[in-house]
This record gives sequence, structure tokens and C-alpha cells, in this order.
Amino acid sequence: MVRSDEALRYHTRGGRPGKIEVVPTKPLVTQRDLSLAYSPGVAEPCLAIAADPEKSYDYTARGNLVAVITNGTAVLGLGDIGALASKPVMEGKGCLFKKFADIDVFDIEIAETDPDKFVDIVAALEPTFGGINLEDIAAPASFEIERKLRERMTIPVFHDDQHGTAIITGAALINACDLTGRALADCRVVVSGAGASAIACAHFMVELGVDRRNIVLVDSKGVIYEGREGVNEYKAAFAGPDTGARSLADAMAGADVFLGLSRGGLVTQDMVRSMADRPIVFALANPDPEIPYADAMAARDDVIVATGRSDHPNQVNNVLGFPYIFRGALDVRATQINEAMKIACAKALAALARENVEDTVIDAYGGQPLQYGPLYLIPKPFDPRVLWWVAPAVARAAVESGVARLTIDPDEYAERLRRKHGGVGYAVMRNVVESAREQPKRIAFPEASNPKVLRACERVLEEGIAVPILLGRAEDIDRTASDVGLTELLGRVEVIDPVRSPRYDDYCERLYQRRQRKGMTLPAAQAMLRRSNAFGCMMVAEGDADGIVSGLKLSYRDTIRPALQIIGPQPGVRRITGMYMMVMKDRVKFIADATINIDPDVDTLVESALLVADAVRSFGITPRVALVSFSNFGSHPHPRAQKVRDALAAIRERRPELEVEGEMQADFAVDKAMLDELYPFHELSGDANVLIFPSLEAANASYKLLAKLGGATAVGPVLLGMAKPVTVLAREMSVEAIVNATAYTVKRAQEAEPLTPHLALKDSDL
Repeated sequence: MVRSDEALRYHTRGGRPGKIEVVPTKPLVTQRDLSLAYSPGVAEPCLAIAADPEKSYDYTARGNLVAVITNGTAVLGLGDIGALASKPVMEGKGCLFKKFADIDVFDIEIAETDPDKFVDIVAALEPTFGGINLEDIAAPASFEIERKLRERMTIPVFHDDQHGTAIITGAALINACDLTGRALADCRVVVSGAGASAIACAHFMVELGVDRRNIVLVDSKGVIYEGREGVNEYKAAFAGPDTGARSLADAMAGADVFLGLSRGGLVTQDMVRSMADRPIVFALANPDPEIPYADAMAARDDVIVATGRSDHPNQVNNVLGFPYIFRGALDVRATQINEAMKIACAKALAALARENVEDTVIDAYGGQPLQYGPLYLIPKPFDPRVLWWVAPAVARAAVESGVARLTIDPDEYAERLRRKHGGVGYAVMRNVVESAREQPKRIAFPEASNPKVLRACERVLEEGIAVPILLGRAEDIDRTASDVGLTELLGRVEVIDPVRSPRYDDYCERLYQRRQRKGMTLPAAQAMLRRSNAFGCMMVAEGDADGIVSGLKLSYRDTIRPALQIIGPQPGVRRITGMYMMVMKDRVKFIADATINIDPDVDTLVESALLVADAVRSFGITPRVALVSFSNFGSHPHPRAQKVRDALAAIRERRPELEVEGEMQADFAVDKAMLDELYPFHELSGDANVLIFPSLEAANASYKLLAKLGGATAVGPVLLGMAKPVTVLAREMSVEAIVNATAYTVKRAQEAEPLTPHLALKDSDL
């Protein structure tokens, strides 16, 4: 529950009132910048637009700018509070546009209640915007205002209170009917409320396939029927034959669907019990539904319930619609948002709800499983996939219905949205995934009884990234798969219980032969290979698997020790290096060594740098290596800084073609402009993307701070220099991160040649 004082403090936080600001997107640092941004340079785009109005989309922000406009006559939950008092709501709406679809907004509050004057004001704003979002305008004036603006303007006009609710409700209805085995055309629907949202929902149900004759509209005076006095034209569209039903209770008897957009407390449990088998109850009044969620669920055990509240399943939230509808409309320069585009949005949302829910979404909603069914009809607002499911569907519908001024390839557009959302990091990982798909490899997963690992394996299999091999006690894996609804997965992959495997005895003998001169007895080998992680390493060593991904619940030591003992380093490698790939929205950094070498000597620093540089090059990225220290280019004559300087000299001698610099402080390494200013003699062509740290504690602290405070996703650690691919998972890694780690492991397995050897291996290293 949000307290009054808490809400007021939020809106004044940081000493800056409100929730929005305007930020320039071009540099304004020098006099030349000012001349280009304003006079005289601004004359050029002005003249170009005067000659061709379509150029306004090329030279101004219009194509990504929406007006959120109201007169404050019907603010949700507050009523007619006027234009000025509605401004916090409109600012909030702008924040949602930006957050979910990266659309800029100017909120405009107009102190005018006369519909014609309001229309004149808004229509005159057309040159400024790419679209108009009407908000919180009282019915029936809202119907007239939207209709007239759509007729006069050549940009999309969308009254979200009407159509937003209708679209999201429509998506929920599609799936509720699917789950209850109903055809939309046969549904008998009762709508409580006759305002803008209710009437728009009724019309949209008809567009989806509900028979208009099966919809009963009920307002504050009762059932609307033919011949009832005092019914306006908008309500009259749903006036059916006089059946004698007068009250909401009368109408609900035998109904398949109840849709409430009225006020709380109108529906009783007896009214829900009077409905048809497996009834669908959408009680959307806010903040209090027509019937409380708990009461509706307790009324009967076959009911499907949705509300407008975030504290119950199946929240009908307009944020699932308007940002993405406008995103798709703007990106094809649509002249309007028509019924085809609205239907496309509803169907895309319904289809997405039937997909497996990503782990990041589950975590955002308390960790409870989310799976298509009566408690999960529509996606959650913080599911990022809504962007690239809905916007392309809307854009395609705009093109196919003839209201788009640009054409697009929907698949290419969806991928562009994914890349924009995920940034450079997504693009890099996507390339890794595509590479993995070209030749999937067999990857062992020793922690297969973990729900995240199972969900990741399902994704890996579906995307064709790898062939998962699940290791562990069969009964434990079966139980977990049943708990998370993935029993079907077990029929599509190999499941191996190490102790029951026909290879167990042979593996034990082979491990004993390998390690008997290092103190291992046969019983010790047998005990070791009872553990799934060690068994998986043996599978990789013997060629029965191509790589291993492990460590989600194990300690780091317990994860890597079997890998070092069983798989070991590739010939010529003296020290294994642990590399993290830190994936951020606008960049990717590679960090070593944060996991293995506590106080590396000069030779170890050299080997780490060369191993990581080779790995980075395998991504198609040119490595730019910085050797990090507390000193900048000899500024501190300390032995620890000297160690880094000596490593630089050795690297340049062995690899003169490699871009490498040091010793330098971390902030200079990642900011070339700062480096250029103070140390113009440096030899990096851009910000360093490989950071080699002088000690384990420095690297470990850096990658964890990047992940925790900087929002980076850590992929790894990948053990470089191993004879076969080994990837260690960080504790509590997300499903998406496990999938990415698997893709990279496959990519490593695909590489025909091992990484370049550098130094000789010593027995003591193991």
C-alpha cells in the first residue's frame, strides 16, 4: 500500500519537482555545436522540411514524439479534477512510454471542456507530434473528440482509456476462451458499466468475434434494452431485445463472461455462482473490483478471474498495450491506429502468454512460477518480450491495412527492437548464439535437478544451440521437471545418473590410471565420479560430451577442481585463466583473472592477456588490452606496478601486432578521451575492451561491482587454456545468462584449433 507522504516525497525527490525532463540528443559543448543546433545551421533542415514535409521525420524528433493530452474531466479513480491537477498523471504516462518503448512524450493539459474547442486546439498541434494519446476525458465527449480528431489529423490518435483497456481485455478473453473450450462467437457476455472503457471493450469484443446480440450492457440504472428511455446513441448500440432482465444479477444468470468497468462491490458470490460452467470474471473497477478477487475465487472452483490490480494474477494493465502500439505505429509512420492494428496487438499478447516465461520475469514477480493457465492469461508488464512481439505485429497490420507510409520486414524489425533493447551486449551474444546454432554440440549439465538449469536446457534445445545432457539422480530430475512443468523435456534429452551409467566403472578405471601417480586410489576415483560435476568432466575428457556448464549451486572450488584434475590444460599452457564477459547495454568488457590466479607473476599476466585476447578475437571483436594498475605509466615506482610494466614489455615482444597498453588506472583504460588528454602517447585506438588485473581481488571486486551497481550481466567465468571447453556458472545466475554461457561453450567447442600455447605446464600447477 502506497502512503500519501511517500507518494508526495517521490514527486519532489532530488530537489527537482515532477518526474520528467528534456535532454538534448546532440552535443552542445562548443560554439560550433551552437551554430549547428540553432542559428545559422538550423535554417537548413527548416528549408528541407518546407520543401518536403516528410523530412520532418528525418530532421526533428517528431517521429518519436507523442502528445499525452487531457482536460482532466475523468481522471482514473479521481474523477473531474481539472486539467492542472491531472498533470502528475500525464507525466506518469509519459514515463511509461519512455520506460517500455523508448518513446518521448510532451504532456499537455488543456483547460477546455467544450469538445469542439478542445478538438481545434489539439488538431492545431499536429506539426509537433508523431501521434496523439488522449487520456482521462469524460464520456460521451471522449467519443466525439476522438472521432473528430481522427477525421482531421493524419497522425495516429488513440484514446487509451477506451481502446487500451479493450485490447488488453481482449487478449485475456482470447486465452480464457481457449482454456475453457469456448468459441468467441458463442460467448454470452455481461458488461457492467457504460462509460468510454466499457463501450469500447464491447465494440472490441465484437471485432474479435463475439456476437453483438450476445452482449448485455448494464449501466447504473440497470440493463440497457430496446425501448428503454434516456439511452444515448453509444449505449443504444448494445440495446438488445427486452427479455425482462432488469438488474445486473438478472443479466449474469447463465452468462459465460462478466466484464466489469463500473465500481466496487456490485457483484456477489451468488451472482458468480449463477453463471455458466467455467465462468470468466473480469472485475476491472479500480481500486476496488466489482467483486474482490478472493471472494470470486472462493465462490466456485472453476472460475477464471482477472482484475485491474497488480496484487492479483491476471492484471489487465494498459501498459501492455499503448507503448508498443505507438512504437509500431510510429516506426511505419502510420496515419492512424485502426481496428486491424488493435486486433494484432491483442492476438500478439495472447500468443506471448502461451510461451515459456523467462526467468528474469519470474524473478521480478517474486519467483513464483508463471505458466499459461487460469492464473496467467496475459503477459506481465515487465516482460521485455512484449516490445518485440507486439510492435512488429502492429506495424505489420498497419502496412497490410494500408495506413503505413513506410513498409518493413516484421522479422527484421523485431530483431532490431531486440538489439535496441539489449544494446551492444545483446548484439554480441546474438552472434554467439547464431554461431552455436550452425553446429550444436553436446553439453553436459551436472546440476540438472535445478529448475533454472532445466528451463535453460529447454531454451537451449528450442533454439537449437546445443544438445543438453542432464546429469544427476533421475528421481530428483523427474521431480523438478514435474514441479516446473517440463516433464516433456526429459523425453527429448539424454538423462544420465552417474552411478547407474554403464560407463561408470570404465570412467573410474580411466581416472584412476590418470591420477594414480598423483595420490589417487581407485576407491577415491569411484567416490569422485559419483558426483555429477566430476562425471560430467570425465564425459568431456573422454569425448562423450563436447563441453560442460556447471557451478550454479556448487562452490567455485568444487566446480573447477575436477575440471583441472580430469580435463586439464591444453598442451603448452602454464596457467589456466578465468575470463568474465561483462555484457552491458552499450558495451562489452572482458575481465581476467577474477577466479583462479591470486597473485599472478609476470608470466601469468602475460599468458592471461594473450589467452583472453585470443578468446575475444573469436567473437569477431578486435581486442584492445589494458593492463590495470594503481599507477599510470610509471607514476608510482612500486614493485606491483613494475610487475605490470614488465608484463607489457613481454606481451609486446611476443605479440607486436596486439593493441595493448599499461600500466594504467581502470578509469583511464575505459575512457579514451581522458587518456588522450593526459597521456596522448598511448597506443590504444579506442576504449580498452580487455582488462587484465594485477591480482585476483582487484578483478573479482571489479566484475562484481559492474554486475551489482552497473547492471552488467556476467557470462562466465570461462576457463581459458583448458583442453576442452569448461564454463563455470556464477551463483544464482539467470536462465538467460545460463543460455548465453551454453552458447559460448558451444562456440568454444566448435573452434577447430586450440588457443595458442604460450608457456610450459608444471605438475605443481594442478
